[in-house]
Amino acid sequence: MPHGHSHGGDCSDEAANIDQPLEMGIEYSLYEKIDLDNLECLNEELEGSGKRVFRPYENRLDTTQFVKSDCDEELLFNIPFTGNIKLKGIIIIGGNDDSHPNKMRLFKNRPKMTFDDVLVKADQEFELSPDYRGEIEYSPKVVTFSSVYHLSIHFPTNFGADNTCIHYIGLRGEFSEAHYHGVTICNYEARPNVTDHKNKLYDSVNHTIQ
Repeated sequence: MPHGHSHGGDCSDEAANIDQPLEMGIEYSLYEKIDLDNLECLNEELEGSGKRVFRPYENRLDTTQFVKSDCDEELLFNIPFTGNIKLKGIIIIGGNDDSHPNKMRLFKNRPKMTFDDVLVKADQEFELSPDYRGEIEYSPKVVTFSSVYHLSIHFPTNFGADNTCIHYIGLRGEFSEAHYHGVTICNYEARPNVTDHKNKLYDSVNHTIQ
């Protein structure tokens, strides 16, 4: 049964137990919409290892794929998308020991964040429970995390280890293609010609990840 707990302040822990693996595997496919070439993981011990935690739900238990923090327990992911998403769920699988992160902080549409930048208030925070099989889903505020083109996830601490280990990050939600509008340059003449000033509008089409 879904359950939610409020821990006061700006920190929330809204989690639901997952008991339909096949359905969740279909829904947790937003990893396909990540711009992996530009994804960053700050303080990763092995360069490029942060990208490996974004993969199909059915491969979430692959313990050979993980990211480990380097000089301390902090990890910061800068995740650009190829369009806009409405984020509805997050799954975090950590190390099977104290290296599992115990807090997650989310920032919307703030590209290229650094550890200095995360000192500001997060858009939402979660207290994490140890989850080694991807059975807990955290629910971001849909109103806040709609129209997201970039997501930063900050893991500041763990359950007591010197380094943090994450095996899988799953993202669930809706995706819409990005439509780029041409820039119209208007020259103002004494007698303007209407045909010289045309502006084309494009509608975005929403695609639900199923």
